[in-house]
Amino acid sequence: MKQSIIKRLSVLLLAIAVVLPASAQFSIGPRVGVCVNKFDIDESMFDSSNRAGFCGGLQMELMIPMLNVGVDLSAMYVHRSIEGANENINRDYIDIPLNLKWKIGLPIVGNIVSPYIFTGPSFAFLTSKEEISQFFKSKKCDIAWNVGLGVQLFKHLQVGASYGFGLTKAVEFVGNHQSADIEGKNKYWTVTAAWLF
Repeated sequence: MKQSIIKRLSVLLLAIAVVLPASAQFSIGPRVGVCVNKFDIDESMFDSSNRAGFCGGLQMELMIPMLNVGVDLSAMYVHRSIEGANENINRDYIDIPLNLKWKIGLPIVGNIVSPYIFTGPSFAFLTSKEEISQFFKSKKCDIAWNVGLGVQLFKHLQVGASYGFGLTKAVEFVGNHQSADIEGKNKYWTVTAAWLF
């Protein structure tokens, strides 16, 4: 059921991108950020035990100016590091988030500051080794649904935060070992900054 909904929403977002009018504004630029396991606005956000990793890549955006609605597509390298009971677990991904975005137009100051909200699927493809331990193995593709908000400054700098709800399991059990306590889904906050040209 979940897979069917994800596929339908992904196709809808791609269809929107294809039918955007010729007047749509296209921009592209670098995007970097950090992924954290929990989000507290204090110094603990950057503690090594809380850090899930970092990300960097390229973001493309297509917006319909009159509606302030559009899509953004990114290709990101993501490194996640989770502190386990006995060892740190590191996994590297190529992550492709595709978001529907709405920029909230503000009178007078819209050219200086423009808040936005976004949502959409994210497809992460594992590039690092698959084995986590003798009991668990990472899956090659991890799908999440992102919801987030941000602010665009001076029409170029976008700073945003999103939460990724893991929809598929990122790990699977190996052999006969089973545990009801381990869900195996990636759930994380991502804070990024992008400069679009």
